[in-house]
Amino acid sequence: MRTIQRRRCRLQSIEDILSDFEFLDDWEDRYRYLIDLGRTLPPLEAAEMNDATRVQGCVSQVWLVSETDGSTPPRLTFRGASDAHIVKGLVAIALALFSHKTAPEILKTDALATFKEIGLEEHLTPQRANGLRAMVDRIKRDADAAIEKA
Repeated sequence: MRTIQRRRCRLQSIEDILSDFEFLDDWEDRYRYLIDLGRTLPPLEAAEMNDATRVQGCVSQVWLVSETDGSTPPRLTFRGASDAHIVKGLVAIALALFSHKTAPEILKTDALATFKEIGLEEHLTPQRANGLRAMVDRIKRDADAAIEKA
């Protein structure tokens, strides 16, 4: 029997997350897994959770911090947090999908297709789905800004 490894303070790859979701048949188990993914996020400093890093359009509070490495094209790393357990898991999925990619790779990534593959589209409340899209929009805006700045 296959078990899903729990990693603390280390983001899983999006491939591992997709594989784990495929392994889990029941959506109750998938929600628990989402919550566990959220627990793997390294915490943000209190000062990082401010209006500048807050994602607009999320019912729950979500903060995303983006950093670039100065390369050409710029490579972005994201960190995030939320005050809601399931949403924090969604943040972890978004970070696994986008973090450590170049800005052009981020802009080309079809996040909605990945979320559909996982089955999130049909199992999230409309508010959570809107918040997830707001996170993706914010990440893509940060990638655009990094390209302009480079």
